[in-house]
Amino acid sequence: MTQPLLRTTVIGSYPFPGWLEFACQNLDKFGEADREELIEDAVTAAIRDQLEAGLDVITDGEQTRLDFNLSFYGFLEGIELESAPPRRFGPPAHDQRGRHKIVAELRAPRGLGAVRDFERLKRLAAPILSAIGQQPSTRLKASVPGPYTLSGRLIPNQRYQDRYAVTEALLPIVRDELMSLVRAGCQEICVDEPSMSCYAHREDPNRFVEIFNRAVDPIYRRCRLSTHLCFGNFKGHAVGPRRYAPMFPAFHDFLVDEIHVEMASREFAELEIIGEIAKKKDVAVGIIDVKSYYVETVEDVAERVRFCMKHAPAERLSFAPDCGLSQTARWAAKQKLKNMVEGVKKVRNELGIDQSLTSGKAGVRD
Repeated sequence: MTQPLLRTTVIGSYPFPGWLEFACQNLDKFGEADREELIEDAVTAAIRDQLEAGLDVITDGEQTRLDFNLSFYGFLEGIELESAPPRRFGPPAHDQRGRHKIVAELRAPRGLGAVRDFERLKRLAAPILSAIGQQPSTRLKASVPGPYTLSGRLIPNQRYQDRYAVTEALLPIVRDELMSLVRAGCQEICVDEPSMSCYAHREDPNRFVEIFNRAVDPIYRRCRLSTHLCFGNFKGHAVGPRRYAPMFPAFHDFLVDEIHVEMASREFAELEIIGEIAKKKDVAVGIIDVKSYYVETVEDVAERVRFCMKHAPAERLSFAPDCGLSQTARWAAKQKLKNMVEGVKKVRNELGIDQSLTSGKAGVRD
């Protein structure tokens, strides 16, 4: 399947509608059918917002997840979920996210839920795409946390004595979920490993690459595979030193088609790295700052796209927000996405690129 030049995409999450936020605080008042209706309505809203913005790639907005990562623990057997975070007051930060005890062998007999989410996205997106006459090239993307990131909130024990041991236990679980997504027809998958980007400065980045590649090897070249490298965005806050230098050159060896990098919130520091990535892979550049309530104008976006094209060729570039949008108010997220798409279109027009023209690259390789 081909893809547009200078395509526009998202990472995964999208803001919850206000009514869903309220419902999540009162789920005990809803029946099972009520909850499923809530989910379907929220996913439909996320799809419509993204399509109205004109994105080339959309997701379900992760409307079924209270967090891009933490919600997956509900599918794991062998853990005892912490009932309350260790710190509940004061400025929000990562130490307000709970950690869970491992009490038995880690298993996920029901999978991790991503396949069901993708099937729902396909079902709900199809009639909307048909009704609005959207281009059939619109891609549906699923996002799954990698095993190292997923291990971050689990407390090692005698059976799993450190974070790497926990990661090894989770790796086949994540790998099985990725394989199930491909079998379900998912052609675009992002494996999120922000913990690898946050801790590459103090851990062995080559070890990270080896772990990542074992997790994705069965699906590499069976879908368009990407990874998202950022520095954390819980409550709009980073958790690691915001530098890409410690990750490279090791991360060039990830088995992916595309690497996404956070640039807008960092004033495009280290932008030259996209030229290095583009020598072997596609690169999705974060040109919308999800941590700021300044809404980038169409011209802001166009200027940033032109800036990126000084470092990497158009056929290698995609554009996205810096991170998922779950921590951004919906009104701001909607306008930021619309302006991002319009800014990219402006540069496409300047280059004489027909909006239906494709790069000729196959997203799914033989």
